[in-house]
Amino acid sequence: MAKTLETWKVLPHGELARVADNILTIVGEIEMPLMTLPRRMTVVRLRDDRLVIFSAIALDEPAMRTLVDFGDPAYLIVPNDHHRMDAGIWKARYPAMLVIAPDGARDKIAEAVPVDATTADFDDPAVRLVVVPGTQDRELALEVSGPDGLTLVLNDIVAHIQDAKGFGGWLLGLMGFAGDDPHVPTPVKLAIVSDKAALRDQFLRWAGDPALRRVLVSHGTTIDEAPRDALRKLADTLA
Repeated sequence: MAKTLETWKVLPHGELARVADNILTIVGEIEMPLMTLPRRMTVVRLRDDRLVIFSAIALDEPAMRTLVDFGDPAYLIVPNDHHRMDAGIWKARYPAMLVIAPDGARDKIAEAVPVDATTADFDDPAVRLVVVPGTQDRELALEVSGPDGLTLVLNDIVAHIQDAKGFGGWLLGLMGFAGDDPHVPTPVKLAIVSDKAALRDQFLRWAGDPALRRVLVSHGTTIDEAPRDALRKLADTLA
């Protein structure tokens, strides 16, 4: 687990991209032993222009200006205890933000940032916080509806790194974070998946929604080509 940041430290990242009317996303990089790991932050704008920040990343000032032009940071979602590195510095920058963490990881996340709640009602029927079944209450996701369909914002439960290279890329592939197709990474299965049948059923429920347009994952490429088929294949790996 990466060390939590004490000051606003900007690590390499790309540019904010709009994937839907109410969703921005950005991909950064974090150096891990023997590899560089891509990591994604997703920003969802509620109907009253408040923002939900999912898996926060410290951005440079031009990107932060773009973000606050998009809306008012109001909710900080720390989707599991491995994604708490930037949480404290975001809370320090925006003290009014409510910090939401999964109940099963609350204590560890609270070591980095005070946790306000383990559930959230965003007062917006288009945005729903989900505790992912089968993960010991340790993993959160978002369901975001819009004119172009449903966007799933997932965290570590699915990885889809397609451009991993070198020895680090080989290691990521070995662990199930990288490859041509999405995977439930092996370390994630071992660490947090306690009920494969429950997680499989959730994948199938999402796959059964005809409105599903895309799946954003914290580590890897957006799944926007046949996302329902991709989730069905993931469910098969848990059978």
